[in-house]
Amino acid sequence: MTLKKIAAVAATAALALTTAACGSGDSSGSGDSGATGGSNYVTLNGTEPQSLLIPSATNEVGGGRIIDMVFAGLVYYDQKGESHNEIAESIDANDDSTKFDIKLKKGLKFSDDTEVKADNFIKAWNDAGKLSNARLSGAFMEPIKGYSDKEDSELTGLKKVDNYHFTVELNQPTADFPLRLGYSAFAPLPDSAFDNDGKVTDEFGENPVGYGPYKMKEEGAWEHNVQATLVPNPNYEGDRKPQNDGLVYKFYTKMNAAYADVLADNLDVLDEVDESAFSTYEQDVAGRFFNEPVARSDSFAIPYIEHFQNDEEGQLRRQAISMAIDRDEITTKVFHKTRTPAKDFSAPVINGYTDKLKGNEVLEFNPEKAKELWQKADEISKFSGTLEIAYNADGGHQGWVDAVSNSIKNTLGINAQGKSYPDFKSLRTEITDRTIKTAFRTGWQADYPALSNFLTPIFKTNGSANDVDYSNPDFDKLLNEGDSSTSVDEANEHYQKAQEILMQDLPVIPTWYQNTVGAWSNNVDNVEFNWQGVPEAYKIVKK
Repeated sequence: MTLKKIAAVAATAALALTTAACGSGDSSGSGDSGATGGSNYVTLNGTEPQSLLIPSATNEVGGGRIIDMVFAGLVYYDQKGESHNEIAESIDANDDSTKFDIKLKKGLKFSDDTEVKADNFIKAWNDAGKLSNARLSGAFMEPIKGYSDKEDSELTGLKKVDNYHFTVELNQPTADFPLRLGYSAFAPLPDSAFDNDGKVTDEFGENPVGYGPYKMKEEGAWEHNVQATLVPNPNYEGDRKPQNDGLVYKFYTKMNAAYADVLADNLDVLDEVDESAFSTYEQDVAGRFFNEPVARSDSFAIPYIEHFQNDEEGQLRRQAISMAIDRDEITTKVFHKTRTPAKDFSAPVINGYTDKLKGNEVLEFNPEKAKELWQKADEISKFSGTLEIAYNADGGHQGWVDAVSNSIKNTLGINAQGKSYPDFKSLRTEITDRTIKTAFRTGWQADYPALSNFLTPIFKTNGSANDVDYSNPDFDKLLNEGDSSTSVDEANEHYQKAQEILMQDLPVIPTWYQNTVGAWSNNVDNVEFNWQGVPEAYKIVKK
């Protein structure tokens, strides 16, 4: 199946985790502006990256926004989520999608003027897949022969043919593999990224070099907890040509402050209007807002702590909590219908989405059933104490967390409340380190437009975004069967059955699907949001 055919049947849809703002800083746009020589920078809200700016080391939105502009891959996704060649000249599959023949466009150069070659992909993918490197997105290399989650190993499925040609051999048929190649984890790295021992340096992560539409402005372009400044990359020859002089991602401590800056024309583009403005934004920024469904979903997770293990008691409690949440009321009163109650673990814009999954009644508000299930769990082991839901205070989450906590408390008669963390990074650090001992908010913004992306990274054993270390062999088996299908439609049938297992186990509790509700100032034109709910930053024109 060719890349074009796969993209056509995959339909439009979804860096993992819903954005949250942190920090703040000035962005005057003075100084070197790169290729265009101007200083008309477009300012956008952002969040301090959780880790160094290494593509495979990033699985959250703050770093992902920057990486997606600085790096480019074999393919890119357009505004609708359709895949197009970028560095790739061609990607050809064998009959059963177990081997892919990849040829590169010749003469393309990273922003450090070195040429993009096959070795840059092979070295980058091996770095991502090496277990001891602990790359957060390293599990995306799992389909490739030689990958191991038990020990360091070489990706033996990668073979160089010549400087502009390599092949990828997979462990099993994977129909949507070409669709995945636009995700940043598959970006090539220049030779300058590696030290003499073949390790990616911290210096590179602070000031990365890629073949993307933009490059870091200069040494120190990433001002931690303040902002990151990007300028056009003169070496970029792809379709995503910058229409502005540069981008400044400003890191805010409060989303309402970012919204106020948009109203005052001090911030050009905001990708998420603060919840306090949901009832007024249509009047506040008349003609300058976006409100559409995108490939995002929200949920909260409960780690496998006492009373919430993956056993009979834990399943009963998770199901009871899910059925104690009045999603219709919360999405109406808190979100003013900018969210839609969840019916599955993906998003309605994804090919393969269905609201007819067996067992999804567990996502419906049913107070009597919730009480019954909670009582059955108490008969196994009595619960006492408080159910806390952790959230980052800089992301505009307090309103819905309080509403969900009250719904649980009023239905089940237990103590439930939010637990505030000052910023997204501090919350994610505890989640990543597995030191968090409370429930916590989660969300997913898809990496590539396929149903499997809402399942494999989050729920497969050792998945790159499996925050609660969920593991179910039956679920993994269905994922593998889906991955090895020879068509996307066949694969989706397996993925849907896999979701039915999730409905029983509830490793996370789905809450709702997101609309992206964005806004922009009077200072910019041509503002568009893509299938992920992300501004098409390179298209934005400064007035």
